[in-house]
Amino acid sequence: MGTLNCGWERAPGGGRRFETTQWTRVLAAGEDDADRARQAMAALCRSYWQPVFAYLRARGFDRQEAEDLTQGFFTRVIEKDVLRRARRERGRFRSFLLASLKHYLANEWHRERAQKRGGDRVLVGIDQARVEEGLCWEPATWTTPEDLFTRQWALTLLDQVMATLGLEMRRRGQEEQFDLLKNLLTGPDADLRYRDVAARLGLAEGAVKVRIHRLRRRFGELLRQEVAEVVSSPEQVEEELGALLEAVAS
Repeated sequence: MGTLNCGWERAPGGGRRFETTQWTRVLAAGEDDADRARQAMAALCRSYWQPVFAYLRARGFDRQEAEDLTQGFFTRVIEKDVLRRARRERGRFRSFLLASLKHYLANEWHRERAQKRGGDRVLVGIDQARVEEGLCWEPATWTTPEDLFTRQWALTLLDQVMATLGLEMRRRGQEEQFDLLKNLLTGPDADLRYRDVAARLGLAEGAVKVRIHRLRRRFGELLRQEVAEVVSSPEQVEEELGALLEAVAS
């Protein structure tokens, strides 16, 4: 993957704004409001299904076993109220989830193998074939299952933020523009590509660069918001963004 240039900036108000967003998605998934909890849990499953699956594959489970275990793990998280017991002082949600997964593998999963695959609960629709194809198995990109978990977490998060940005652009009637500009959000600048895009949009090259700058800034804002929802302090937002950059650059 090329150099990531997200253009994120610190949110105005710093910690005061952060107090309203820390661990919001995790806490919502564990609350009593059934509809809100279901929506929050579905969002968490979409964000972490692939990292969990990747970790299990790297631990040596075949594809079928990894699918069963991933589904079983998330079902266990819901049924045992794991998120309801979680506390913000635990820090990063991804660290909490990975520790919970290791505990599940060591102590619980073998008790459930005789049950129907995934239990009776369908958590979230996942294209398993696409997940498998999207994993990065090259030895140069990871050294441990934990490294692969982190890399897949980072790539999944970036994909989701890009999708959110694309939805915003479509709502403004700028879908075609976004489709042309999104590939310029990452990687080194390429003058030829800017000229190409400018010609297709009927804009000056300088105007395209301004739009790219705005998109990068918005991408950074959305990424920061996503990270802030699953950590417990402003400092951890910065640390997670750093970890994300390191993971995708490897």
